[in-house]
Amino acid sequence: MRQCLPEPTFVKTYPWNTWTPVDTAVLCFVRSRTHIWLIHKKRGLGHGKVNGPGGRIHRGERAVDAAIRETIEETGIAPIDPVEHGRLDFVFTDGYSLSATVYVAFRWSGLPIETDEARPFSCALRSIPYRRMWADDEFWLPAVLAGKKVHGRFIFSGDKMLDYQVRDRAASYSPSVSA
Repeated sequence: MRQCLPEPTFVKTYPWNTWTPVDTAVLCFVRSRTHIWLIHKKRGLGHGKVNGPGGRIHRGERAVDAAIRETIEETGIAPIDPVEHGRLDFVFTDGYSLSATVYVAFRWSGLPIETDEARPFSCALRSIPYRRMWADDEFWLPAVLAGKKVHGRFIFSGDKMLDYQVRDRAASYSPSVSA
């Protein structure tokens, strides 16, 4: 059963050492030197927002395999050799929580297609539409796209980010979790 959190709750005082997410997921950013593939999310968590392809990890599935599968399912593009670049932990005040492993791939095969879940599009790295994305993205995605590895913790109430903490992976990161 989900336990609702009182507002406001702050990242630094949240009991992360005993936290277990409701779901584990992945995000996969497929990019070239100058452009990135993003999606307009059509349903599910993040409906109406722009994001990278991704979704929940199936039981027994490795995170990297989920990143490839979800990207193919949502865009038609198959990332080749995605590299792990961090973990993002999310707690929502309604009791939902999620831990997502972030991947970046510089090579892919296939052609983008619109699916029931997403409409893929390419944009210049300098023109990423952060105002149409989740509020946390602007705090960690630039570092990931610059080749850094991060660990982010975020507390949300619906779409509103209440607090966050983003650290260099070396300071606070443990590798991805498989379902």
